[in-house]
Amino acid sequence: MSHIFTGKVVHGDGYGRKLGFPTVNLHIQDIELLPPGVYSGTVLMENSEYRAGIVISHQNKIEAHLIGYSGDAYGKEVTLIIKKFLRKYEKFNTEEELIAQITKDISQC
Repeated sequence: MSHIFTGKVVHGDGYGRKLGFPTVNLHIQDIELLPPGVYSGTVLMENSEYRAGIVISHQNKIEAHLIGYSGDAYGKEVTLIIKKFLRKYEKFNTEEELIAQITKDISQC
């Protein structure tokens, strides 16, 4: 399984950053080809490659946490390479539960 999406980084709602997992956000029209969920993959940006945890939501939104990246990516062109499905998209009762699950997801990436 390998799906590739390219686009410019747009502003999201900042929720990932609030939780300690900042993300690059893309709005891509054809992501309905993949079911909403959490994936592992790679992000290419400015001649660098990062392992990433990637989330596809129900709202045609795709975002990725780039492991080891801490810069400002707004407006930059990125290529997301989705390699493996990790789990279904789900809601959590508390932020603590969500943070614990994100930590597990990132460890699989």
